[in-house]
Amino acid sequence: MTVNDTPQLPPFHSPQHAEVLAALRTGRANSRAALAKITGLSPSTIAARVDSLIEQGHIVETGPGESRGGRRPRQLMIRGEAGLVGCIDLGVDRASFGLVNFAGDLIAERHLPLDISAGPRQVLSEALKTLVTMVDDADVPAGVRLSGISVGVPGPVSSTTSRVIAPSRMPGWNGVSVAELMRRDISVPVLVNNDANLMAVGELSGDDDAEQFANQVLVKVGSGIGCGIISGGTLYTGSNGWAGDISHVSVPGAAAVPCSCGRTGCLDALASGNALVREMQLAGADVSSVEEMIDLAQDAHPVATGLLRNAGVMTGGVLATIVNFFNPDRLVLGGVLANSSVFVAGVRSTLYADCLPMATEQLTVDVARYPGTAGLRGAGRLFLDRVFSPEGIRGTA
Repeated sequence: MTVNDTPQLPPFHSPQHAEVLAALRTGRANSRAALAKITGLSPSTIAARVDSLIEQGHIVETGPGESRGGRRPRQLMIRGEAGLVGCIDLGVDRASFGLVNFAGDLIAERHLPLDISAGPRQVLSEALKTLVTMVDDADVPAGVRLSGISVGVPGPVSSTTSRVIAPSRMPGWNGVSVAELMRRDISVPVLVNNDANLMAVGELSGDDDAEQFANQVLVKVGSGIGCGIISGGTLYTGSNGWAGDISHVSVPGAAAVPCSCGRTGCLDALASGNALVREMQLAGADVSSVEEMIDLAQDAHPVATGLLRNAGVMTGGVLATIVNFFNPDRLVLGGVLANSSVFVAGVRSTLYADCLPMATEQLTVDVARYPGTAGLRGAGRLFLDRVFSPEGIRGTA
C-alpha cells in the first residue's frame, strides 16, 4: 500500500443495524436468539437485520454455540477483515504504532524512537510512513485496506475543534490540527485524542471485567502527567475535552516550583518524570531519564527512593480529591513511573489515608494491565465506536 492507494472507507450504519452491532461488540449477544432476547425484537426482525449485515460483509457466522435444549445456534461476530484502523500513540521521545481490525483485535504493533519536538509536519510524516509500512507487511487477506487512523498526543486536545491546545511538551504544536495535516497525504478519516484518554479506554478494551470496572480513573505518569476518566464504561472528556487534566492542580504546601502554565507548585512541575530527573541532577546525580532513577531506587539509592516516594505521595494527594468526588471502581496507574514500586506505594498509602473510607471500600488500585499497548487499544476502540455508531465517521474528526 502507498499513501495514494484507494482507502477502504468505513461504512455508515442505520440505527437498527448499529443496535445489533453494539450488542455483538460488547459481548452482550453472540447469536440471533440472544439478540432477540436483549433487544425485545421479534426473531424475524433480528434475522432480517443480521442477514443484511452478513450480506454487507460486516458480521460473520461461525461454528455452533452453546445449546439450551434445542438446536445449537450459530454464533455471530464482527468481521475483522472488514477494515483496519491505524493507531498511533505519540510520546515525548518515542511512539507506538498498531493495527486494529474491525473486530477490535490488535494484530500488529511497533515501538520506535520519535522526538515530538521535531515538529508536527516531520513527526506526522514519519509516523504515517511507519503505519503504511505496517499495513503493507500485515498478515491480512488480500483486499483488506486501511479504513482510518486514530492518533493520541501527549497534550490537551479540544473536543470541539480536535486541535492540540497549549501543550507543555510539544513545542510548535499549539493550535495544530493533526487530522488536517495527515489528510494531506492520505484520504482516510483521522481521529485525535489525548494519550491518557486513549490509555484509559484501552484498559477497558477486550476485558471480561469491563462492566465490573465501568467507572475508572487512569493516571499516566511519564515525562508529564495525564489523566483519563471512564464513566459508565464510556470516556468522559467534559464540555471542551479537558476533563481529567490534573497536571496543573496545585499541590498544597509544595515548593513554589515554576510550571509551564505560568503558575507555581503544579503537580506536573513537582511529580512528573521530567521534574524528578531535574531534582536528581540538582542533587548531583548523573542521570538522564526517570528509568535510570527507578533502577537506582531498586538498589536503595536514598535520593532516588525519596524523590519517587514523595512524587507518589503528592500524586496520591491530588487523586484523593478525585476519588472522594467521583467514587470510581478502579484507579489505574500507568506510564513509566508505574514501574516504580516506591512511587506506587506512595500513591496507595496517601489515597487510603486521605480518602473517606466509603470512597475506598470498593476501590481497586492497579498498575496498568497493558502498559505498552493500552494507548493503541484505546485508539482502535474509540475509532470503531464511531464507525459502528449511526453517525459514522468521515473526513477529519
